[in-house]
Amino acid sequence: MSDVYIIGASETKYGELWDRSLRELATEAGLKAVEEAGITAKDIQILYGSNSLAGSISGQENIGALISDYAGIAENHIPSVRVEASTASGAAAVREAYLAIKSGEYDLVMVGGVEKMTDIYGNEVVDITSSILDREWEAFFGATPAAMAAISARRYMHDFNVPKETLSLISVNDHLNGSMNPNAHFRNRITLEQAMSSTPIAEPLNLMDCSPMSDGASAIVLASESYVKRNRLDGIRIVSSGISQDYLAVHSRKSVYSIESAKLAARDALRRSGRSLKDISFVELHDSYSIYGILLLEELGFAQPGKARELVEQGIGISDPLPVNPSGGLKAKGNPLGATGVGQFVEAYLQLKGKAGQRQVKGADLCMLHSMAGTGTTSIVHLVGE
Repeated sequence: MSDVYIIGASETKYGELWDRSLRELATEAGLKAVEEAGITAKDIQILYGSNSLAGSISGQENIGALISDYAGIAENHIPSVRVEASTASGAAAVREAYLAIKSGEYDLVMVGGVEKMTDIYGNEVVDITSSILDREWEAFFGATPAAMAAISARRYMHDFNVPKETLSLISVNDHLNGSMNPNAHFRNRITLEQAMSSTPIAEPLNLMDCSPMSDGASAIVLASESYVKRNRLDGIRIVSSGISQDYLAVHSRKSVYSIESAKLAARDALRRSGRSLKDISFVELHDSYSIYGILLLEELGFAQPGKARELVEQGIGISDPLPVNPSGGLKAKGNPLGATGVGQFVEAYLQLKGKAGQRQVKGADLCMLHSMAGTGTTSIVHLVGE
């Protein structure tokens, strides 16, 4: 089986991009990734497109074909497939591309993720995104993603005597890192006091605990080991990929704050890589709500149950022992659902190439990327680097 390398990566700015269409965003990210890879669009053998909501928000399905068309690949008549796994769609698309090359079927693959969330009113987006929950047992009764995250937060804080300040520190860290990312949705730093006093959304979560509705696109080009050697390219290796599933409805899980899928996906990725958590230089995790930042540090193995508070309060910044979300995370970099998971690979590429600018993690050589669907129904973990 072939090793798999990232040879090109690019993304648009994330944010409220009212003057940019879905196809314009996909085109920009795709063409720049091809340029970064030093190839032409005609070299691509298959494209995996990632998107969660275009059918409901923009009225556009068949996203794989759309990205292929506007990235200048359609004339090659190559396969173009959309991958959907809720908010983990981007990572799922990368995993499919990774496996396609790993199997020996393809040598050169593009993955493009795109989302346009601000073309309709916010309350409409909330209703649409609630479809990531169990529609019959959760969303039907008025539950939203924020409400389900709040339930997890309330119970976790009670069980482990964790103060609200700990959750807010996740957002403070994200905004600090995001302030150094030119493509981040939010580039402003926030204080702990500002995070704590922001508008209530779903008790105990405030506005600053919630990732924004973002527009944006990200794209990467993957290549086989033989292609990299043949063309003398300097790629970044995807070391391993792990995936796991949990119950769709939160009430069916071990506890309302359990994210078993993350634990099992990380364990799978580490086993396949032959590496350990001690080898990880930094982690990008799916903190769509601040409570998930806390829970995932525990589920991924970086802290014992109920002990993430100690890790976060000691520091998870770029210069700390375990930098978390140097990109700015979902809170500050943004969360354009279909692009989010692919964007984590763009950050990994920049960091491991030493091109991350002010937010560069010194000596970074191996990172963990975690993406998840909804409240943790599906988790996908990749190790990237050497």
